[in-house]
Amino acid sequence: MKRLFAPTETHPAETRAAIAPVTVKKLIDLGIEVLVQTGAGKKSDYSDQDYSDAGATIVADAKSGYDQADIVTRVRKPEPVELAQVKAGTLHISFLDPFNEKELINNLAKREIASISLEMIPRSTLAQKMDALSSQANLAGYAAVTMSADRMTKILPMMMTPSGTISPARYFIIGVGVAGLQAIATAKRLGARVEAFDTRPVVEEQVKSLGAKFVKVDLGEMGQTDQGYAKELTPEQLEKQRLEMAKACARADVVITTAKLFGRKAPLILNQEVLDQMQPGSILIDLAVESGGNIEGSKVGDEVVTEKGVRIIGPENLEGYYPKDATLMLASNFYNLIEHFWDTEAKDFKYDIEDEILSGCLITKGGTIVHEKFKS
Repeated sequence: MKRLFAPTETHPAETRAAIAPVTVKKLIDLGIEVLVQTGAGKKSDYSDQDYSDAGATIVADAKSGYDQADIVTRVRKPEPVELAQVKAGTLHISFLDPFNEKELINNLAKREIASISLEMIPRSTLAQKMDALSSQANLAGYAAVTMSADRMTKILPMMMTPSGTISPARYFIIGVGVAGLQAIATAKRLGARVEAFDTRPVVEEQVKSLGAKFVKVDLGEMGQTDQGYAKELTPEQLEKQRLEMAKACARADVVITTAKLFGRKAPLILNQEVLDQMQPGSILIDLAVESGGNIEGSKVGDEVVTEKGVRIIGPENLEGYYPKDATLMLASNFYNLIEHFWDTEAKDFKYDIEDEILSGCLITKGGTIVHEKFKS
């Protein structure tokens, strides 16, 4: 019987786990023995007893789990000391940040560890159930709105009171991907007026369908990648975009930026000149802060207040802001991936290299780097 091990995350900001009690039961039904390190679900309110009741075996330390594991599922990429404990032939599944982790990818290959990078799962209809980037971005978009609502000095909805009418808060969402769409929907549900901008004109209809206003900026020829991401802008396009967005920022109570470039530094979208035009007390939340930031002056895990009283928030691990549901969603992504490639007769993970999904996310196998993008 194959064994799957879910270790406790070691990154201090990580609140999520790679497994939930409900997915323990599903994995066992596939014929997999499940090992969970003690405390793995503590930050997401899943106790060791919850995992044990679902059928998992609780192990006291990571080394004990790695020694027995055929499959390792975790959220963050492994540190060198952790990777050294994973035995050859193990399948390791996690976020790996492969474009920026050349040494890690080489070490996975040298140690003959098969590795799947969750970031590289194709954005296709078939792969949707295992798309961890999208599931977590959904939560980040929601959390950005609730975080801003909690820190604002005014309420979100319009309110008719004996003292008069209170006008609704204004939100401006930059980047209409998964996180941006969820931020728009959440702000609208809470009663705010919402404007949104994206370099891809094709998303205008989606923005309007959620009841928001799409801010148009003529950037000339634009489009998106085959994975659905916005294409990188030229310096001239970025400057034109910045000038037009400054107007929307000036009238907004909250600005949420979500523009990330996968594998590359996030683009700087709002500079000090734009910030100087905003109202005192305005809040900016930079969802791309961990990959370089969209807002000048944003800092990971910190709040910066400008001289004019504009508050810039750079939340760390916003995807894990609501860790119980984040863990549940992420654990389902892990299970769906494993189940999709599980050979029920052989009771083993089937490496179908010709499969579109696996060929897109399998990075190393059999002592070599197998993914075309990273071979060189």
